[in-house]
Amino acid sequence: MIIAIDGPSGSGKSTLGRLLARALKLLYIDTGSMYRAVALAVIEANVDPADRDTVTALANEIEIDLEGDPDSLKVLLNGRDVTDQIRTESVTAMSSVVSTIPGVRRAMVERQRAIGKRGAVLNGRDIGTVVFPDADFKFFLTAKPEERAERRFREDQLTAHSSATLAETLAEMVERDRRDSTRADSPLKAADDAVIIDSTGKGIDEVLSEIMERINVHRNH
Repeated sequence: MIIAIDGPSGSGKSTLGRLLARALKLLYIDTGSMYRAVALAVIEANVDPADRDTVTALANEIEIDLEGDPDSLKVLLNGRDVTDQIRTESVTAMSSVVSTIPGVRRAMVERQRAIGKRGAVLNGRDIGTVVFPDADFKFFLTAKPEERAERRFREDQLTAHSSATLAETLAEMVERDRRDSTRADSPLKAADDAVIIDSTGKGIDEVLSEIMERINVHRNH
């Protein structure tokens, strides 16, 4: 079974993806962390992100692996655990840039398809439209930008990965939405057959039961 969860930053797709994968005993693939691993490789190799060919070549060369259960997913870059390193502000900023490069997206899509073939819950921005257009279930999560920024800000405060204020987090998120939605290669948008869920004002359990209900209805038919 392949379940696609797409949506903008801070919509809750990572948390829901993990919970769903655990409930359904499926592999959990956080595609955003794969782009972050590319960003870290770009920073470490001192590559200019404007040099798209070199960045694409690097994305094709590096080994990226995801392992562990949904709650303690480890991200490996060339066999090295970089789970914490890819959450820094510099990597977040760089991943937003490298993920707009068509060659990088193509390289990651191939890997995501290969890993996901075993059955998985995948979250990202183009899973239902590009990576697995024939996924068994497609969900598109959204929420008001203010609420998404608030969630991301709280998350960053807990992990001490960012020194940004709430206003800065919101501004960065609005800019990220604009970049993701307007890029030429696999822009952020809901698949035509995706179930759109607005999580504004809803708790995670409420959204999870809404998704599980839809999955169970189809499985029981």
